[in-house]
Amino acid sequence: MTRLTRESALDLYLHAPTAELGRMADAVRRQKHPEGVVTYIIDRNVNYTNVCVARCKFCAFYREVGSSEGYTLGFDEIYAKIEETMSLGGGQLLLQGGHNPDVPLQWYLDLFRNVKARYPSFRLHALSPPEVIHITRLSGLPVAEVIRQLIGAGLDSIPGGGAEILVDRVRKLLNCYNKATADEWLGVMREAHRAGLRTTATMMYGTVETVEERLEHMFRLRELQDETGGFTAFIAWSYQPEHTELGGQEATGVEYLRTLALGRLVLDNFDNLQASWVTQGGKVGQMSLAYGANDMGSVMIEENVVRAAGAEYCMDEYEVVRNIERAGFAARRRNMHYEILGGPVFRDREVPRMLELAVARADGRGGEAGDLSSYAARSAAAKRARATE
Repeated sequence: MTRLTRESALDLYLHAPTAELGRMADAVRRQKHPEGVVTYIIDRNVNYTNVCVARCKFCAFYREVGSSEGYTLGFDEIYAKIEETMSLGGGQLLLQGGHNPDVPLQWYLDLFRNVKARYPSFRLHALSPPEVIHITRLSGLPVAEVIRQLIGAGLDSIPGGGAEILVDRVRKLLNCYNKATADEWLGVMREAHRAGLRTTATMMYGTVETVEERLEHMFRLRELQDETGGFTAFIAWSYQPEHTELGGQEATGVEYLRTLALGRLVLDNFDNLQASWVTQGGKVGQMSLAYGANDMGSVMIEENVVRAAGAEYCMDEYEVVRNIERAGFAARRRNMHYEILGGPVFRDREVPRMLELAVARADGRGGEAGDLSSYAARSAAAKRARATE
């Protein structure tokens, strides 16, 4: 099959009827996944801190250093979240957070080692490329060395967050250029793949980018996948504008389906495309299975970032499976490497229904956990706070 060029991909996006784009993407999905299975994963999205110096214009989640609403979770809080995840049939944390200057590399190393000591088979899908770059700046170590140390402590894979649009014009307008340029984001993923880690790739669209820049993002991912083969999946989601500095309007569901379908056609070397029900809702998520997606993503259990921008969709395992099966597919649990683990957990044993996503702290309080005081602070606010403990 001839690969799409940038010119032909642009022509398809601008001129092909939506239904035709869907048929083309579905044909590719069927070719890659002829068995009629749609997968999903039970894991928990834990945002360990909301303190962040990046100040991205599209983000409603972050709080400035010293804010009374800023928080950093303690190890015991994270252990409790792991245990609840395991009780629901999950085996992984998606661990991401703000660029907190008072959380050093050693904190991550200690956390990862402790998690692996307590829960040896539990997996850590953690630290997006901009977080890795932030840690390199704090530690003074190169990316490859930080990744090596994190793997040694228990890191299993890296999520694709922080990609936004991999075009520096866009990143400068969104104020996320300083946290990671396009080349830096790709460079972290290249080093991770060289170190033997598998990672995902994402795209947040619908801010200030052009369609051509959206396509440039996809083609840069395709080029790196040609080089390393390290990406397991591609996930696209629409910008959520509520409560953000940037503001604006959210892209439509039709635009999401067209973007998803184009991703399936351009990213011919990606086996898996996830449906973004957390930003689109269950029904558009279900429709995604006819527009190139072969995976319903994560049950999530907890979510803080998208919720802060106004999206509060929730689907527990029961709802995810129902959406998959009503679309005509068999539902199968997987891990991050897309290895099939089995059928739905709730069909084997009783699992509590989850009618809303959990948050970082149920009581909404800010503040650092006490165990962070054993690490050296960098900011004046944290130095003052830890001096009084």
